[in-house]
Amino acid sequence: MSVTESVAEGLPGRAPAVHEGILRRQSARESSARTYARALPIVPVRARGLTIEGADGRRYLDCLSGAGTLALGHNHPVVLEAVRRVLDSGAPLSVLDLATPVKDAFITELFRTLPPGLAGRARVQFCGPAGTDAVEAALKLVRVATGRTGILAFTGAYHGMTAGALAASGGAPDVQVTRLPYPQDYRCPFGIGGPRGAETAARWTESLLDDPKSGVPLPAGMILEPVQGEGGVIPAPDDWLRRMRRVTQDRSIPLIADEVQTGVGRTGAFWAVDHSGVTPDVMVLSKAIGGSLPLAVIVYRDDLDVWQPGAHAGTFRGNQLAMAAGTATLTHVRENGLAARAADLGSRMLTRLRDDLGHFVCVGEVRGRGLMIGVELVDPAADGSAPDPVSATAGPSSAPSGPESTRTPRPAAPALAAAVQRECLQRGLIVELGGRHSAVVRLLPPLTISDEQAAAVLDRLSDAVAAVARDHTHHDPRHRRDHGPARRTG
Repeated sequence: MSVTESVAEGLPGRAPAVHEGILRRQSARESSARTYARALPIVPVRARGLTIEGADGRRYLDCLSGAGTLALGHNHPVVLEAVRRVLDSGAPLSVLDLATPVKDAFITELFRTLPPGLAGRARVQFCGPAGTDAVEAALKLVRVATGRTGILAFTGAYHGMTAGALAASGGAPDVQVTRLPYPQDYRCPFGIGGPRGAETAARWTESLLDDPKSGVPLPAGMILEPVQGEGGVIPAPDDWLRRMRRVTQDRSIPLIADEVQTGVGRTGAFWAVDHSGVTPDVMVLSKAIGGSLPLAVIVYRDDLDVWQPGAHAGTFRGNQLAMAAGTATLTHVRENGLAARAADLGSRMLTRLRDDLGHFVCVGEVRGRGLMIGVELVDPAADGSAPDPVSATAGPSSAPSGPESTRTPRPAAPALAAAVQRECLQRGLIVELGGRHSAVVRLLPPLTISDEQAAAVLDRLSDAVAAVARDHTHHDPRHRRDHGPARRTG
């Protein structure tokens, strides 16, 4: 009998043994580089929408969503139907870069969603199946097109794990690109936050580029995330993003927007750059564009298309099942207004989290955009004069309600964040950790999540934070407001 059969038939004696056996074999045989499996010791055997069922018979609400890959959740009917149609048609499944009806339909739908300033003059390059390869392609493209080599990137960035992408990420071991400050409120590098902090960051960038003695020659491109995901769910202020567009445009520097995790409605707009009205020169796309299957592309202005044949290639860039699933996903998100739905629901979820968690001193800030939400855990024993998380900016493009002044946020608390993640898992909720010190609990639910499911997610998360706070912290009277006990689930 298979694992799924044993779970389906409800054999309580066998299911836990199957679950434990698979986990033991994974630990013994898989690379020590594995990540999610360490913090989430589950064995998924069935999934639908927001819900995963494990080999032990337990059910979980999945707010990891394949690190943002599953825009429509697990096994959405429109995705399954699109894949079945290709399988039943007898079409080839892998075609390198040959033209096919499936690919043509995918490109047509993709171009329909692009920012207006790019859609009319776009070219698309199919890359290897991972977003990191698309980042590599983007960096190669702008270097060839400009004849320059330098790259501008931002502190806290994450662009992938291959050599070039990692070099442009915040955790790069060697300095191969110029680092620029990414604006944020709670941990503003200038101790200011708000519009003044973003303005200071922008001026620093301009000074670096215009000072002939800065040591930074004119670069080949600038790469940024409209919302830093792995960096801790930090939305870029819209005004700052428009400023970066002007800075790069005025100096003929191609702007690369990494929308690998933010794209396809995740932040409340189809592409996160749409919030600011910015049209980048290059867009890096992966994750959700494949409808849960591996797919990665770059889309760029036609005048940058100066590559020679074979300048960037990959054996699996012709994955027809991924293109069909991607077309179905892009179409469903567009036709059903799921980006607007993510904006509305995400705003309500942020408001409730700020209400529920605002009196815990171990919560430094609740932030996000759309259905990309983060809760930063901090050391409650350390002194800090940061503003209350409930008083923090209600949106990424608006100013904080408190005074803009030098403040000292409490140190990040990765151990508390890991404890919250464990408490969530015990309550049947899967969440991810991120941020500079892995101290940000992240929610990436599918765009199809219902109001009732969202309430259940927030119930479990709030209850998990309350449990950790009881065990590890004391409430600070300076921040206390009586919201009553955290909501609990049955």
